[in-house]
Amino acid sequence: MAERSPVESELQALAEKIERLLQNNSQLHAENRNLRAANAEVVHERESLLAKNEQARSRVEAMIVRLKALEQAG
Repeated sequence: MAERSPVESELQALAEKIERLLQNNSQLHAENRNLRAANAEVVHERESLLAKNEQARSRVEAMIVRLKALEQAG
């Protein structure tokens, strides 16, 4: 088997680096897609929790108003 020339060796090394970069790029793309999906889920959950918090606050305020009305009537 003939030895590779320095240029062929260099080209092979560059080809391997390019392959690793492509693999890393694919992996990072998939991770980014997953992180965006997780982030969207967290944002949706936060919005839901904020809405529930607002409902609870409104209910508590309504109870306070009713209690004050009862207090004044009694």
